[in-house]
Amino acid sequence: MEGSEEQPGPRPPHPGEHRIRDGDFVVLKREDVFKAVQVQRRKKVTFEKQWFYLDNVIGHSYGTTFEVTSGGSLQPKKKKEEPTSETKEAGTDNRNIIDDGKSQKLTQDDIKALKDKGIKGEEIVQQLIENSTTFRDKTEFAQDKYIKKKKKKYEAMITVVKPSTRILSVMYYAREPGKINHMRYDTLAQMLTLGNIRAGNKMIVMETCAGLVLGAMMERMGGFGSIIQLYPGGGPVRAATACFGFPKSFLSGLYEFPLNQVDSLLNGTFSAEMLSSEPKDSASVEESNGTLEEKQTSEQENEDSMPEAPESNHPEEQETMEIVSQDPDSKEPKERGNRKDYIQEKQRRQEEQKKRHLEAAALLSERNADGLIVASRFHPTPLLLSLLDFVAPSRPFVVYCQYKEPLLECYTKLRERGGVINLRLSETWLRNYQVLPDRSHPKLLMSGGGGYLLSGFTVAMDNLKADPSLKSSTSTLESHKTEEPAAKKRKCPESDSTFQKLL
Repeated sequence: MEGSEEQPGPRPPHPGEHRIRDGDFVVLKREDVFKAVQVQRRKKVTFEKQWFYLDNVIGHSYGTTFEVTSGGSLQPKKKKEEPTSETKEAGTDNRNIIDDGKSQKLTQDDIKALKDKGIKGEEIVQQLIENSTTFRDKTEFAQDKYIKKKKKKYEAMITVVKPSTRILSVMYYAREPGKINHMRYDTLAQMLTLGNIRAGNKMIVMETCAGLVLGAMMERMGGFGSIIQLYPGGGPVRAATACFGFPKSFLSGLYEFPLNQVDSLLNGTFSAEMLSSEPKDSASVEESNGTLEEKQTSEQENEDSMPEAPESNHPEEQETMEIVSQDPDSKEPKERGNRKDYIQEKQRRQEEQKKRHLEAAALLSERNADGLIVASRFHPTPLLLSLLDFVAPSRPFVVYCQYKEPLLECYTKLRERGGVINLRLSETWLRNYQVLPDRSHPKLLMSGGGGYLLSGFTVAMDNLKADPSLKSSTSTLESHKTEEPAAKKRKCPESDSTFQKLL
């Protein structure tokens, strides 16, 4: 009875899952800057030229704002009621204000002394306002802009949010657009809509966007259905997928299959022996997913911590570095003793990966996928023409490319091949707006382009090829369309004669 009550798929969210736990993947937010990290105790995180530890965020709800205090500790920010009865002193315009650098009485040495005393950024901003000779002469809008600028510089406020498709796509597009082929977040949203990604689907995806498209599909499907990922090289790259922090139940419907074996699968010559001849095994593939994600985060940390090299030499780090450098030979006996276990674990992973590849091959051989998503740095034409054979009729497909010309060639090849309808090549246009009282307007800077999409639907071709009567009927229809109707032919001379009589 107990076994019959268990239902496959993810369980409903528990109220405790809305709180941050040790080991969770979170996104740090400051203004419009994001960074994905994993919560670990006593792990130093560098973000926006500041370092801190994430120990104090454990147990708090997602969306909590923290303030960086001395020693790298994070403290929740207390909400203060803003006074509404007081009226601000403000000028009518800024025409008489001269920006000569002499309006601020506090010098850089004074501000540095305030920081050394441990005074919070909020108090520093207040003192800057009080010591400014031109603050009261500015307009109300200029005062708000001045306060916002100083708060961004002196107040270290960080918000911890839960990873989502939109947040991670914005983060990647702003920090490392090359890793996702310069795919903008609105283009990704269009892909998910045009591809009809939903729970229970059987989808095929071929992407080289660090796993961002795969993670977006998994989030929308909610752990129901199956996804077959085709990967080039030794193994799939899922650095962005790991940042979502999906539970293990989501991974049960995820399969991967090497791209270089697709032709053999289409020709019917695929066998299990071909998988053993791959250049990279499953253990190294799984390790690469973790190391790539760590490498990505470490690169981001290095970029942020470059100007802070002197501060990074803390005693704890020096001790660990000394321990590693002093005793390099002490690990050799342990490594030798664990080598046998490592080989056995490696073989076990290889067998599991081979089994998953065979399952993916069986799913592809059914040729009844509910959709196809392609977003890679390779030319889309050969990929799409090969992978469309695995998609069932009347199903959508979407192809992304950073440039328009490859998709135009793909569009032409698809029209020549047939078997598709409703082909459409599109580009989304995005402009951000500032929405504030009495000063809402488009922002001065906007994105130049977010890529192009080629979408369409598959149709059955076998019946048309097999039945000659259908071909004859279609040819007669075409002849009727191209031939001009007889009624129109008769009207032409009559209209000419009447025209001559009028003359």
